[in-house]
Amino acid sequence: MAQATLVGSGWDFEVERGPDWLFVRPRRMPAGKAHVATFAEQVWALLEQQFAHRLVLELGEVDRFSSELVGQLIWLHKQIHAHDGLMRVCELTDAHDDVLEACQLGGHFPRYHSREDAVMGHARPRKAR
Repeated sequence: MAQATLVGSGWDFEVERGPDWLFVRPRRMPAGKAHVATFAEQVWALLEQQFAHRLVLELGEVDRFSSELVGQLIWLHKQIHAHDGLMRVCELTDAHDDVLEACQLGGHFPRYHSREDAVMGHARPRKAR
């Protein structure tokens, strides 16, 4: 497992390489504010460095899930798709779902419980409203 900390970005990424997949667990650094505007670019750079086309983002440790971060996820998803890749997210919380609903993107990201479910494509049903 590799750890990547980008200086001045406010993000720490735990990166693991699996067969055909790159697993990235982002964390906000405790000191200072994370720059959300560069989040997707940083993850994209990690994919390019690893020559990977498939990404699982493990978002369980991202507590502040803003609409700006959602915009970054959309950009990253489009960027990966444009390069014939695949992006899946897992560990979405109910709070994450609320933000996605507020952005009218509730069905955009299927809910995967774990990285194994994301790799296999076993999405769990969304909670009833």
